[in-house]
Amino acid sequence: MLRALMDERTLLAIAMGLHAPDVRGWSDAEQAVTSDLPEAAGSVLRDVRRLVRAGEDPLGECFCALRSRDVRRLQGATYTPPKIVKAMIAWAERQGVPSRVVEPGAGSGRFAVSAGRAFPHARLLAVELDPVAAVLCRAHLAAAGMAKRSCVVLGDYREFSPAPLPEGDRTLFVGNPPYVRHHLIGRQWKDWLVREGKRWGLHTSALAGLHVHFFLATANAARAGDWGCFITSAEWLDVNYGRMVRELLLNGLGARRLLVVEPTAEPFPDAQTTAAIACMEMGAKPKSIVVKRVASCGDLDDLRGGRRVRRERLEAERRWSRLTQARRGTPAGFVQLGELCRVHRGQVTGANAVWIAGLHSRGLPESVLFPTVTRARELYAARPELRDAASLRRVIDLPANLDAFDRDERGMIDEFLRLAMSMDVHLGYVASHRRPWWSVGLREPAPVLATYMARRPPAFVLNRSGARHLNIAHGLYPRDALGPDVLTKLVAYLSTNVALGDGRTYAGGLTKFEPREMERLVVPEPAALAAGAIP
Repeated sequence: MLRALMDERTLLAIAMGLHAPDVRGWSDAEQAVTSDLPEAAGSVLRDVRRLVRAGEDPLGECFCALRSRDVRRLQGATYTPPKIVKAMIAWAERQGVPSRVVEPGAGSGRFAVSAGRAFPHARLLAVELDPVAAVLCRAHLAAAGMAKRSCVVLGDYREFSPAPLPEGDRTLFVGNPPYVRHHLIGRQWKDWLVREGKRWGLHTSALAGLHVHFFLATANAARAGDWGCFITSAEWLDVNYGRMVRELLLNGLGARRLLVVEPTAEPFPDAQTTAAIACMEMGAKPKSIVVKRVASCGDLDDLRGGRRVRRERLEAERRWSRLTQARRGTPAGFVQLGELCRVHRGQVTGANAVWIAGLHSRGLPESVLFPTVTRARELYAARPELRDAASLRRVIDLPANLDAFDRDERGMIDEFLRLAMSMDVHLGYVASHRRPWWSVGLREPAPVLATYMARRPPAFVLNRSGARHLNIAHGLYPRDALGPDVLTKLVAYLSTNVALGDGRTYAGGLTKFEPREMERLVVPEPAALAAGAIP
């Protein structure tokens, strides 16, 4: 009904009747567009206030009806459906309580008002370039009862610099950055992007759309510990110019969660565009990001769920949309082992007869002798856990710098090295390609050890003893801390669910699991392991 009564001046008159100027930051440009307006009817003002207090945005809805999408597209003004706004603010609520909320490219202030309801003591700051939209944003905030703690800044977000907050206070950046194609962006702003991007050490492209500019502007405005949640077109996931965003999310903007809406869902009613929601913690360098793909906006909920993709895969993959797609053969509630653990084969000595301690190494300091799994059968015999390292052989692993040893210790080490050189160990391929040649470089103890070549399934063993391992075994190193109970259940699952057919079988039935092949094994998610809900 409101739409049928209005033109743009009437809409502005209603905004003024809702006390838009009560929100701080009133500008000359807003004064100009609101001069000589008719007076809004009291009944209309009451209806608008009622709708706002019920959680609706009647001013924004009318604005979108009055301004055609072709006109709004020039400034990238695509208004976000309430369902999406609600889901993004719900995510923000789980992160903590911000002292300030910043909405870039605010439009009518849907995110600012929603955040204001979720955080009743936070200051609200909206940045908008269009003076008409800025007035509507003010009116929306005022009608929602938030005028005293709100400010609207009329200007370009790329020039925005928020006042510093006291130590310990945090800012939430949330919104829908405007989508404008690069050919509508002026040369001065393309130069800005390249200049600021280089300051961050990013790969920049003048072909980037305006939403990419907003990611970079947010990195400039935020400080470590702030949060961010943006919904944008999803094309930056795959295109070359989106590399800047992908790099920022891994270094600076600190992506924690990435949700992609299927293109067929049409998340924005008045725009044919894709959608991706990036949830961020500024200053973080994430080891992994939780990714999720939903078929419709009705599946957004509060952005929970998804699976972890480790940093190495994100850095190596040029098309992140692939990482959000469900893996073939990976059922719900399961992940690939590589999402939980790095898998590394053990160290190659180059000459086991020399580097595995024996009669020839008597007198060497105990500090250079490391209990080590040197035979696959040691793991098969120890299943399900290796507790006692006393039965294992020891490997000699000398440090690169030998000056720390006392005279007697150094004398024994030098005698051992002369023996090794007399056997031409230092000339071997492995030793001659490491610096210095005498330092084997054993890895730190892996919490889980696994055999990888046999005519039977691998043995997965908890390494309670802290033993090292040579290249007859792989070590599983958790990417994030996994509690003892989860590790125990993970080993139990692997021990009973990995078959020979999961590896690479050679003639004669010998089966081998390379590290990357082992990382592709499918295992329950940590929460399922912890709960004991293992199929």
